[in-house]
Amino acid sequence: MDQNTKVTPEIVKKHGLSEQEYERLKKALGDREPNITELGIFSVMWSEHCSYKSSKVHLKKLPTTGPHVVQGPGENAGIVDIGDGLCVAFKMESHNHPSFIEPFQGAATGVGGILRDVFTMGARPIANLNSIRFGSPDNAKTPYLLKGVVAGIAHYGNCMGIPTVGGEVVFDECYNGNNLVNAFTAGIVKKGDIFKGFASGVGNPVIYIGSKTGRDGIHGATMASDVFGGGNEERRPTVQVGDPFTEKLLLEACLEAMKSDAIVGIQDMGAAGLTSSSFEMASRAGTGIDMDLDKVPLRETGMTPYEIMLSESQERMLAVTHVGREKEIIDIFKKWDLDAEVVGIVTDDGIMRVRQKGKVVCELPIAPLVHAAPVYERPIKKPGWQDKVQKLDLKKIAEPKNYNDTFKKLIGSPNLACKSWVYRQYDHMVGTDTVVLPGSDAAVMRIKGTNKAVALTVDCNSRWCYLDPYWGSAHAIAENARNLVASGARPLAVTDCLNFGNPERAEIMWQFEQSCLGMSEGCKQFGTPIVSGNVSFYNETGKDAIYPTPAVGMVGVIDDISKHTTQFFKDTGDVVILLGVNTNELGGSEYLKQIHNKIAGNPPHLDFEREKSLHKAVLAAIGRGIVKSAHDISDGGLAVALAECCMQDNCKMIGAEVKLEDDVRSDALLFSEAPSRIILSCSGKDADLLLTIAKSFGCPANIIGSVGGDKLKIGDLIDVGLKDIYGLWSESIKKIVS
Repeated sequence: MDQNTKVTPEIVKKHGLSEQEYERLKKALGDREPNITELGIFSVMWSEHCSYKSSKVHLKKLPTTGPHVVQGPGENAGIVDIGDGLCVAFKMESHNHPSFIEPFQGAATGVGGILRDVFTMGARPIANLNSIRFGSPDNAKTPYLLKGVVAGIAHYGNCMGIPTVGGEVVFDECYNGNNLVNAFTAGIVKKGDIFKGFASGVGNPVIYIGSKTGRDGIHGATMASDVFGGGNEERRPTVQVGDPFTEKLLLEACLEAMKSDAIVGIQDMGAAGLTSSSFEMASRAGTGIDMDLDKVPLRETGMTPYEIMLSESQERMLAVTHVGREKEIIDIFKKWDLDAEVVGIVTDDGIMRVRQKGKVVCELPIAPLVHAAPVYERPIKKPGWQDKVQKLDLKKIAEPKNYNDTFKKLIGSPNLACKSWVYRQYDHMVGTDTVVLPGSDAAVMRIKGTNKAVALTVDCNSRWCYLDPYWGSAHAIAENARNLVASGARPLAVTDCLNFGNPERAEIMWQFEQSCLGMSEGCKQFGTPIVSGNVSFYNETGKDAIYPTPAVGMVGVIDDISKHTTQFFKDTGDVVILLGVNTNELGGSEYLKQIHNKIAGNPPHLDFEREKSLHKAVLAAIGRGIVKSAHDISDGGLAVALAECCMQDNCKMIGAEVKLEDDVRSDALLFSEAPSRIILSCSGKDADLLLTIAKSFGCPANIIGSVGGDKLKIGDLIDVGLKDIYGLWSESIKKIVS
């Protein structure tokens, strides 16, 4: 918009500000009217996406500190100490709305943004993961979105040379109008080499780094803070366009520049671009900035102050250096063929003063925009339908007549099938540090020069969160921890991406509050504080909101990389041991949805003490070197978990025969998704020791069978050839896109 555009009530409304917020804005300006650039800046900084105005009161209930935490929420990424002077920086963020409008670029720039969040902390990224969710497989738009999102993730990560090593892919009709793309990155940094986003030191120069600024992505943050209706194609200009080759140069140049002691603070230009980076850096330091837009590198002519300040063009950073050291830093970026220009200076008055052609085009107090943004305690009301969907009478659920047929239908359903069509498009070996490839419980990355490894996982059962957002969210924490334990790792900390509908609806805020409380309890129980994350509201079209989807990413450490574990059976004759207890719980299961077309009941009971005893027993057994494979039981239940132990996506197969003698109805025995259960295998000579270890931690454990053959046989219920089910399991996703 032109600098002379008159601010009218209609313009204010288009910027997503309410009448009350506009009055508050004017008060912050000393009761004067803002010009159009100032209005635009307020609108993005006070948007839901940037200000967290509806979520702050609930996010404060989450645990964020712990013995391993070096940096908690509030910076570009969280950081935890893994010993030996090394830390892991990691974060997960959403790019949902852009990926629905333009799936390739939306997903690609989501990856680019989260990478910058990590390396701006001084960390070299070592791995990407993602949580991606789409509508029903038979929805007309699902193949288009799936192909575009996966291609975008692959394009950016592969070109950057950062392996994409894990994640989750989910299909459900609740995502028909709003797919979710949550990107996760982890990096390694020495404890003494961490950088933060502070604009400190009055008189220090402010340097713009990276790609030139264009008109792409303007109002991206505002668009992400609104529900979808009609006219989504008109929003395409709000989606950024990424260039991973430039970002690769930016990564290497930043890490080189950080080796000097010239940089005071540095921050990614993410949502709201130059506006958010400059305001947030100055706010953290309690300073001001005087900025000259004539110095900003532009790739389009005639750009207005409004466009320059709100552009979300990718591959850009903002840095503050010590005075007199700017040329040294600029020369480094010029060497890497990147733009680098001094665009401002740090001041002591707490004011953002922006000039163009010698005239002041924006003069705003920084604190009100960052610290005094509106904070809402939105109305909260339990949905009237909540109790109804939790009702489930198993007596009215008929057991299958043919369990082989039922099992085959489940193993071939997209949510339970092999996701190799997705992750085979990602380069997951680049960098040569990937120890456990995609397809097992958690990714495992070696740390060169040490005996350590980092384990990474992303998970959430949104159907359980729909049925009970408190316990569904607590389960998300528990399952991520269980995935890490099954890989041999000690869980350390969490990042999250909280995806919900419209916060202006009381029912949505009830879901959000309950989810935060459930996650909080889970994190406290497992000692895994939340150190970074993101909230994504307005994921609904019309009044059709997605299920509550608090996607959780968790990081763990393996002190001895030789003790890492995968889920796959290894040798004929090995003993199969079940840790944990089978139950009659079928609420919210994939079996109930796929076979009986029901979404009902409560999530299975989660006993924190039982879960913790399981973790201790498994880690102790792995530490003794007697565990050959470990796999947690989750989606699809025991039968599907056993099949996943038997099959790898490269056609490697080894069968198993097990017998189950629990007093549990047969369909629950096979398909219940009850937690606190892990399948282990070991050699026969180690079985007694493994059972003794489990007993010492109070963890139920029983030998249920042995490894071998070319079939999966479960008592008298299931008897299937692995070749027969491998095709169903491996081809399911391909059928959607073809």
